[in-house]
Amino acid sequence: MNTNSNVYTVVYTTVIVVLVAAILAVVSQSLKSRQEANEKADTISQMLTAAGFGTKAEFQQIGNAAVIAKYKEEIASAYTVDTDNQKINDLSIENAEIYTPAKLKKQNYLIKGMQEGQIELPVFEFKNGITVVPIYGAGLWGPIWGYIAFNQPVDGSITIKGAYFDHESETAGLGSKIKDDPQFQAEFVGEKPDFSQSNIFEIVKGGSPKNADNSEVIDNKIDAITGATMTSQGLDKAIDTWLSAYAKHFNAPCPVAEEVIAAAETEETKAEEE
Repeated sequence: MNTNSNVYTVVYTTVIVVLVAAILAVVSQSLKSRQEANEKADTISQMLTAAGFGTKAEFQQIGNAAVIAKYKEEIASAYTVDTDNQKINDLSIENAEIYTPAKLKKQNYLIKGMQEGQIELPVFEFKNGITVVPIYGAGLWGPIWGYIAFNQPVDGSITIKGAYFDHESETAGLGSKIKDDPQFQAEFVGEKPDFSQSNIFEIVKGGSPKNADNSEVIDNKIDAITGATMTSQGLDKAIDTWLSAYAKHFNAPCPVAEEVIAAAETEETKAEEE
């Protein structure tokens, strides 16, 4: 064959492309189980961090197996409910069955009525009396998600005990602080979501006002990240949307749940159009 001909070039290029694609497919398939294990352990470490069992850095150091073992040791029950707080199914503790960001994305569409189907809200109750639930939404450049830990409510009043947030592609040094800045996440501790308002939780510039002794007022407001307005607003909307869905589970009926979700959808549509 004439190696200088167009036919040779086309055949050679096609063969190389097919071979490379085949190699990549084999490598991807062979690494799939490891990727899934890493994602599960990372998700569990985020929940454990929110629940106060350690820091994300500490869980990264001990490895996947130890993280999953810690979860099995500390979890009391895990299950899903719908927006009426009707139990749907149990999540296997033995298999460390959890909801990764990919599964949360689907539920986010269902919660906001963008898809039809059964809403399944995961609930993780730990032996230390802490309940952890996820949130999911849109930041400036991509998805943001996280896990918020609450005291188990007795009289309908819930208090945040811890939080951990993550993102796919927020701006380094700005929006990425929802993940990278422990001080930002620590601001959520002690706050009380207000289920009687359309904005159940507020992330606003300036955060909570001060008491006369300069101590923080315990309410549902924390200080937004300077220079990361869109990420802060996205996290605010994600928390509002998901907590409105969990309102009945926390024994806090939320008559404005539909208003919260409608507002979040409107803002998200505007952002996409811009």
